[in-house]
Amino acid sequence: MPLSEYELRTSIAVSDIQQAVAFYEGKLGLPVVKTVPSAHIAGGARIYASGGGPALNVYQSATAGTTAATLAVWYVDDLDRIVGELTAAGVEFTRYEQFEHDARGITPRAGGGRIAWFQDPDGNTFALESDV
Repeated sequence: MPLSEYELRTSIAVSDIQQAVAFYEGKLGLPVVKTVPSAHIAGGARIYASGGGPALNVYQSATAGTTAATLAVWYVDDLDRIVGELTAAGVEFTRYEQFEHDARGITPRAGGGRIAWFQDPDGNTFALESDV
């Protein structure tokens, strides 16, 4: 059976669920859909909504922050506005030496458009992209 028929949700490991709550809810403004246990931790995971439905599972784990890869991307229509709002909320945008960034941390995306990266407190990397 093809997987394209099913909802896909990204899972992100964090070292401290309370610190993650402050970031994902407080800084990113993601609404909680559900709080569930993670391993032996009651309330150790949160499912957040984005784009109109459940999209991001954040759970406490010893494997937090162990990859340098971008784990999830939000495709936005006004990158400048979103970067400005997140910066005002305390999100710091990541700059990579191999790319040229503007003062806000936005860089041209390969193939057109623009991209900006940021990290959560565990170093999990996310991106915002737009076609303009």
